[in-house]
Amino acid sequence: MISKSMLYTAICGLLLSTSAVVAEEKEKMLFKFGDKDTVKQWSTVNDGVMGGRSNGRFKINEDKNMEFYGNLSLENNGGFASVRSRPKKLGLSAGETLVVQIRGDGREYYLNLYEPSNRIAFSYRLPFKTKAGEWIEISLPLKDFYATSFGRRVQTKLDPSQVNSIGFMLSDKKAGPFKLEVEWGKVVTPESAE
Repeated sequence: MISKSMLYTAICGLLLSTSAVVAEEKEKMLFKFGDKDTVKQWSTVNDGVMGGRSNGRFKINEDKNMEFYGNLSLENNGGFASVRSRPKKLGLSAGETLVVQIRGDGREYYLNLYEPSNRIAFSYRLPFKTKAGEWIEISLPLKDFYATSFGRRVQTKLDPSQVNSIGFMLSDKKAGPFKLEVEWGKVVTPESAE
């Protein structure tokens, strides 16, 4: 006959092993800025394409992080600066989360996802806040990204398998200098999503 304490121990062991399986994740590095060739894989797109005067640039600094910096201008109907990776399949899947290590200036930025499209000024985005001068890790679930065209929300659903570029954008309607430092970005897949 099984005692209550043996049954309790068996149930606890089963629950612990089940929760350990659920908590397991698989990670894949999307980008890290350790070598000079990384510069060739990214480019800036600012509001100058529409007549604005914002000046966003990027560089790989001495700590081997990407610095996205410049000056946001609201003149001439401007108001955005961005940096994005050049198109290539990123191999994303439904249920995944993007995790990025950043140090910002206290402003709110967007992480943008792009897919091959004939649509102009179109991306899927999700805002994130920075803490001035502090390194933080942000987690952005793919299911939370929403479609935008010319900064306005539109009704289109993200197909993660089609994403071929990722980028950072500032468009908080606050003129002035900005700086966002990015150390790395990875995608996290819960084992149960596979």
